[in-house]
Parts: sequence; C-alpha cells; structure tokens
Amino acid sequence: MADTINSGIAALRTLESWGVDHIYGIPGGTINNLMYALDAEKDKIKYVHVRHEEVGALAAVADTKLTGHIGVAFGSAGPGATHLYQGAYDAMADKVPVLLIVGQNPQALMNQDFFQEFDENPWFKDAGVYARTVMTAESLPHILDEAIRRAFAQHGPAIVTIPNDLANKEIPADGYYSSAANFAKPELGAGSDEQINQALDLIYQAKKPILYVGQGTYGAADEVMEFAKKFQIPVINTALGKEIIPYDFESLLGSAARVASKPANEALQQTDLMLFVGSNYPFAEAMFKPGIKFIQVDNNPQVLGKRHKTDVAILADAKKTLQKFIDMGKTAEPSDWYAANVDNVTNWHAYNDHMMNRTEGKLRFEPAFKEINRIAEKDAIFSIDVGDVTQNAVRLLKTNGHQPWITSGLFATMGVGLPGSIAAKLSYPDRQVFNLTGDGAAAMVMQDLSTQVGYKLPIINVVFSNEALGFIEDEQEDDSHEWFGISLPQTDFAKVAEAQGMLGITVTSVDQMKSAFDKAVEETKAGKPVLIDVKITNERPIPVEKLTLDPDKFDQKTIDDFKKRYYAEDLVPLSEFLKKHGVK
Repeated sequence: MADTINSGIAALRTLESWGVDHIYGIPGGTINNLMYALDAEKDKIKYVHVRHEEVGALAAVADTKLTGHIGVAFGSAGPGATHLYQGAYDAMADKVPVLLIVGQNPQALMNQDFFQEFDENPWFKDAGVYARTVMTAESLPHILDEAIRRAFAQHGPAIVTIPNDLANKEIPADGYYSSAANFAKPELGAGSDEQINQALDLIYQAKKPILYVGQGTYGAADEVMEFAKKFQIPVINTALGKEIIPYDFESLLGSAARVASKPANEALQQTDLMLFVGSNYPFAEAMFKPGIKFIQVDNNPQVLGKRHKTDVAILADAKKTLQKFIDMGKTAEPSDWYAANVDNVTNWHAYNDHMMNRTEGKLRFEPAFKEINRIAEKDAIFSIDVGDVTQNAVRLLKTNGHQPWITSGLFATMGVGLPGSIAAKLSYPDRQVFNLTGDGAAAMVMQDLSTQVGYKLPIINVVFSNEALGFIEDEQEDDSHEWFGISLPQTDFAKVAEAQGMLGITVTSVDQMKSAFDKAVEETKAGKPVLIDVKITNERPIPVEKLTLDPDKFDQKTIDDFKKRYYAEDLVPLSEFLKKHGVK
C-alpha cells in the first residue's frame, strides 16, 4: 500500500465519502491542480463543465435541495470566485448546505497583488457558515470535511479557498480521514402533553382556524391532511412547500401573499387562530393579523416566536407533533368555516381550469400549463425560475405530492430554473425534468443550454416570452408609475436553442400547443433536451393580493372592471361562501 497520496486526490475522495458524484465548475490557472485530480478520479466524480460559474453554484444548491447530499461547485481565483458569489447568497437565504471551492494563486505568490489575486475569505464570510483558506496540503482533506460538516450542521454554504500548489503535493496516505459516516442530525420528538393540550384548548375555541405549513412538514403530508379533516381546519402551504400536499386536497388553500392563491389570501383576512408548522414565512409581518391566537411548531429555536406574538411555542418535530395532535384531540363536528373554504378552493380551481382551457383571444400562459400538467409524469421534477412564472407555477401546476418543485426562495435569484434542471437530471436521470422560465430570466443563463446538450440531459425547457419583466411591471402599475426599464427585446429562443444543438419550438397560438409538447416528450424520450418558446401576451396574471371582488368592500362597477380584465366573471369571493354556510 502506498505511503503517500496526492493531496488533490485525497480531497476528492473526501468529497466522495460524503456522497458527491459530480461537481460543477470552469477550469482556470489557479485551480488546475484540482482539475488534474478530477481527471484522475473521473470514474468516481463526474466533472460538469458549465458555461458560467454562477450556473454551477446554483446547480450545486439545487443538488442539495433535491438529494440531501452536499452540492459542490468551484471557480478559479478572481472572477471565477466572484461568479460563485450569487450561489453562496442563494444558499444562505434558503438555508441550504452547499460547498463552494475557490482557486487561489500558489502560496509563494499570495499577498503580492498577483494576477487575479484578492483576499477571498472576507467576501464569503457574510454568506458562508464557514470560509477558510487552506494553509497546508496535509490539512486540505480535513478542511473540506470540516466545511461539509459545518454546512450541514449550520444549514448554509461553506467556502474553501485552495492555493493551487496545495492541491498537488504528496501527503501521508494515512494522514487524513472523513467524518461522513459519523455525521448525525439531532432528532426531536413530539411536543409535550401539556403543550398539545394548551394548543388544543385554543383550537377548540377558535371559529376560523388555519393550519399554515412550510418545508418543515416534508414527509408529513398524510398527517397534515388527516389533521385538517379531523379538526376541520383548512390548510395554507408556503410557496416553497407546494410539492408537499397534493393540489387536489379538498381544503388546500395554496400559498399566501403575491406568489399565491386567492383562497389563502382571503382566509388569512378572516382567521382568528393559526397553527404555524415548520415555516419561517418571510411575509408574515405583512400578511398575518396581529391579534389572532398563534400556535407554532418548529424544530429550530431561532424561529419560535419570530414571526408573530405566540401563545403556544412547541420546539418539536412537525410530523410527530401533528400525529400527537391527531391522537390526543377530539374529532370536530362538520365545520361551516371549513366547508366555505372548500367551496372557495373549488371555485378557484374552476377559474384556473377555465383559463387553461381558453382558446379565444391572444395567447396567454395558462394553456401552456395545461399541457405541462397533461404530459407531466407522476414523479416529474419542476425547476421553476423567478418572476411571473413563479406565481403562475404555484397556482397552475397540479402537483401530486411526489413531484419535487424547487426555485430560489428568499433570495429570488433570476436564472435559477436552468441550473436547477441540470442538477435534477444529473441526480435523477430516469425522471422527467422541466425548466420553466420567463424570457428575462432565460436570457441570463441561456448559454448553459449547451451544458444540457453536451451532457445529453433530456430536459424540457419552457420559456414564457412576453418581452417584459412582467413581475416588476405589475409592481410599477401598483405604484401608479408608468412602466419604465422593464421592456425586453424580442428574442427567438428557439433559434438560440438550435444554435447550441437543441431542438427549438416556437408556439404562437393555442392550436400549436399540444403538438409542441408532444414533440417535447418525443425528443426527451430519445435522450435529447428541447426548448419550447411560448410567445404570450403581456396581460397581467390576476393579482390575488389585490382582489376586487367583494361587494361589501367595492362598488359594482369596480368589481365588474376587475372581472372583465382578469376573465373572472365566475370567480366568487370567500365572503359569499361564508354567507352561504352561515359563517359570520
């Protein structure tokens, strides 16, 4: 057995021990020795040559979200490092473990203002839970091991800077080890009997309770739905938790605020109690009524009581605690409040189905979502970009509880859809993958369509082209400001795709839609990526955060104008369903 091992190879074997099987990056002079190690280890770790380091970093973040294994990307010193920066902040905001490796000049040339040199650690310390520069070749594997462990333990990005010479030295073969097999996450139990009984007393007294669930309820969909039915409490989910509860669950109101659904926003205005489970909802201060009773269940003590004055705070596992509520609680009598919200969901779904089935007028985005729902396989993965496409996907994708749905949450990074789709297809080659994006976001990362082509990743890319930054355009309208700085030049994304070796399809009318998506399925089943450029009108999606439907609040002309603009003639406010069921 060899007494020594190349330090770069030892570093990669440390990554392998943590389940890393691919790594994104772009080579450069300050990281070449790690590249040579990747060449030596190419049978175990696949190097994915992206066209921009930001794409690599965002793909690495998506890897962790989708698989639970650490995602890894690298860049060389200087611009390669700064291009990784967006991914670091994206991971920080969504509290996602990720490892970013940064090249650096050889030690003998550091601190001399050499070409592309700058002090990288201070840059990354704000975003990173761990940011270190390796000082010896012998410590390189250990620092990477430490970085990954810290990333998982502290839920954020870890950044390791490696001087190039330290990745190509002989070090003792028995001088390093990995802690991957020893890593464990703390497991909490359910809330105490006393806490559950305190919360149940509040639930029994409430007239209009809401169950608000976030990503902390992953794996607890059955408990959420059983709880909702047993206690007759409708459910709001965060946008990032869309995939957890099936779209067709009777009392799923959707998400709240702007990237949201009508039933959720309306119920929030009425509720007198909220059971807030597994969420750190960033719009709570703007959306939650201050005077309601509030019960919170979370496994992170940092967020208990953070978003609202809390009556009962339970530091516990969401799944176990919901089950304990079910076991200890009394089954509620049929609730008029619950029934009114179920009717409201049914009416909202009918409106969305109507919009997806419309054939008259200018082409809108909804018919494309009808086709996406039609062709989506039961375990399809959706990588959603940021903008109008986010709120449209939240409302219109009929996810079934087994279809992962990822985007950039709190940081809202435009251009995240394509990197996420690359990550999804690399990790799950046998599953159908969608990249859904607007033309603004697509233009930021379209060079990496060639990464899909180069690595033969059969992904369905859908670009919604309306020649505007629609999400910001709507904000300017709400601010009563004439549109400024939001227009986009007409771009033929089908030709962009074809120029990179991918089939591009342009859709300009509803009657072209079905054949386009059928062709996309055909292409991907043949192992090829495809892009559909859907040329849509720039009509605004219905603003559920500014509903103008309730006759108790608006005059008839105002309501009629709103309904006409948003094709909402059959859309009914929650207030009407409350009256129907006798809820005051």
